[in-house]
Amino acid sequence: MLHVLVVLLLVSLSQGMVHFLLRPNWIRRVRLALTLFGLPYTVCTSGVRSAISCSSYPFSTGQTIRPITSSCYNLYMTSAWTMPSSSAPHVKSRCPQYPGSNIKRFPVPDDKVDWSQNWPQYKPVSYTDPSVAKKPAWADPDIGSFSPHFNTVDGAVDRTGFEGSYKVEEGKPLNPHGRTGLNGRGLLGRWGPNHAADPIVTRWKVDAKGVKIQHPVTKRPILQFVSIKRKDCGEWAIPGGMVDPGEQVSLTLQREFSEEALNSLSLSPSQKAKIHERITKLFKSPGLQVYKGYVDDPRNTDNAWMETVAVNFHDDSGDSVSELPLQAGDDAGQVQWVDVDSSFTLYASHSRFLELVAKERKAH
Repeated sequence: MLHVLVVLLLVSLSQGMVHFLLRPNWIRRVRLALTLFGLPYTVCTSGVRSAISCSSYPFSTGQTIRPITSSCYNLYMTSAWTMPSSSAPHVKSRCPQYPGSNIKRFPVPDDKVDWSQNWPQYKPVSYTDPSVAKKPAWADPDIGSFSPHFNTVDGAVDRTGFEGSYKVEEGKPLNPHGRTGLNGRGLLGRWGPNHAADPIVTRWKVDAKGVKIQHPVTKRPILQFVSIKRKDCGEWAIPGGMVDPGEQVSLTLQREFSEEALNSLSLSPSQKAKIHERITKLFKSPGLQVYKGYVDDPRNTDNAWMETVAVNFHDDSGDSVSELPLQAGDDAGQVQWVDVDSSFTLYASHSRFLELVAKERKAH
């Protein structure tokens, strides 16, 4: 068996690092062979990713779709697309350097992510961004100066988790997906779950005659979605934002899209009225909820994390928002219609959300 490993090693020498996807009972043999050759290595067991990587994790699929309603639109919620939990440890939440700072996380390997794993050596870095520490209206005070009620609606603030109850230790909530190498709140305002809403607005890509354009390989029609370029990190993303205390998610979806993709805050009253009519028409149409739950976000910490509701609103006829001029709002550097394609890299788990939309719409 050793000679087979030697061949694999020689083939990979030019890469400087050898990566294996092996069953656990092979790992000891591989390490021995690598040590004999003096090579560096990264060994991953099946279903586990390196903490150095920042790629998104996969989704599992199913069949069930059921409609639900809200006061503002009909929402088709699908249980066909769910994020696996402990089987795929969060990755972007463990990226070495915390965004918008020079803070380095305490390194957390895959086998120590789960809180159930005893790890006396764990010493997470404590960090709360100065913008949060200044106690703006959208942020909680420090624990100790107030006593929040977790896993429930605490006054106007919803502190429930989309994936069920989370643990609280020494008065602080614990990230339900495990260790991140950093405690405190980082850039997030709320202790525990920070709820967001991500409106995925799509249309069909058409030619000059209005005929749907098909992808040359898959022969499926191409979807386009409204994408913004975030000012904080320079990555393209779905326009979205935080749910205000006491606000219905349906209103957050419409408000965030209007502010980030159409810059509604800077428009005149007549322009706002025109946009409001178009936007209301789209957001009252049936929406497809593609995900609701924890988000593998680089801003996450041991005590604060992102959760979102991602809903697709599709302008099938092209006469709703498709004709409106896109204009970036305060939080966006740029905004444009972008083809839905796997080669287009997006912020956090947004690429996966679009993959789900494309599958449900039977698009490329």
